Amino acid sequence: MFRIRLAVLFCLALAACAPRPATVVLPEAAQVGKVETLLYATTRNPEPAGKYGSDRVYKPLYGQLEVAIPPSHTPGKLEVSGGVPDPKRDFALAGEQRFDGEAMFRARLARQLRARPPGQREVVLFVHGFNVNFAEGAFRLAQLVDDFDIGGVPVYFSWSSAAKVLGYEHDRDSALFARDALERTIKDARAAGAESILLAAHSMGAFLAVETLRQMAIENPALPRRAVNAVVLISPDIDVDVFHSQAWRMGRLPQPFVIFVSTKDRALRLSAMLSGAQHQLGNLKTISQVADLPVTVFNVTKFSNGADLNHFTLGNSPALIRLFRNAGAVNDYIQRDRSGRTGLLPGTVLAVQKATEILLEPLSITQ
Repeated sequence: MFRIRLAVLFCLALAACAPRPATVVLPEAAQVGKVETLLYATTRNPEPAGKYGSDRVYKPLYGQLEVAIPPSHTPGKLEVSGGVPDPKRDFALAGEQRFDGEAMFRARLARQLRARPPGQREVVLFVHGFNVNFAEGAFRLAQLVDDFDIGGVPVYFSWSSAAKVLGYEHDRDSALFARDALERTIKDARAAGAESILLAAHSMGAFLAVETLRQMAIENPALPRRAVNAVVLISPDIDVDVFHSQAWRMGRLPQPFVIFVSTKDRALRLSAMLSGAQHQLGNLKTISQVADLPVTVFNVTKFSNGADLNHFTLGNSPALIRLFRNAGAVNDYIQRDRSGRTGLLPGTVLAVQKATEILLEPLSITQ
């Protein structure tokens, strides 16, 4: 057991060697790169010098970020600096405004939604994963918005990850602690006038997202489907049995309910070792493990090229980004590919009971 834990910690440490961005506001970055505006809600404690830490606050704090994407940005990469960023090469925070409270958050979100024509007032609510600091999660969302040309209003939910390799237990507790705040944020988005909400979550953030939907179903079985129109779990760090229990408690899942998996996800392999399981939801070995649930599984194993322990293949693979950016709405693909018309996506469709798996193939797309 000691050797297993030592190997796990060593491999996780390798994943932490990349530079970690800091919350440094550079207004001049707005004149250099393309700016993405993100509203945010967070359960992180405010620290001196305008930073958010890893301690927990029950009542969420709100604000708005202006993230400048460098002109040299390459799709699939998150170019960050461990010190003061260079806006010509690195993602940078060009501005931040902290709101007085929840009412101001709703008002600002309502204003952004009203600026869009009816039928296009969608909120994309992103929940980051394990070992992520406040700036890192914001930059990741800005990258996804730009790379995939996401049309909805982006909202960033940042829970109090310790942003440390050895902070797994702290992060799991912090994810559970943030359930009420995430539910509150979902309801705020609806109250602000969102016609639809796409809830996208990565890694341990997926555990938080599904736990929150389960909690909402306990209050009202129909609430998750009324509040959230689509769920996208990216490399979810959830025990498969736990996911079943969450889904069963919800009864009917929001649709579409999409899961991106890779059997080469080494981070989830290590997570499973720590918990004593064989697989996590994000590295399913076979779709039969979720065949009783109405979910669509995108298997991106053949696009996993080693970046980030293959733990964020969807955001790190230029080929996948081109595929989905040019494809249009993921929901359209799901509905059509269920009918067997696989020409829409390069891959094979497998239907097992209620679940559908799409095994994506790179084909002629160059990674």
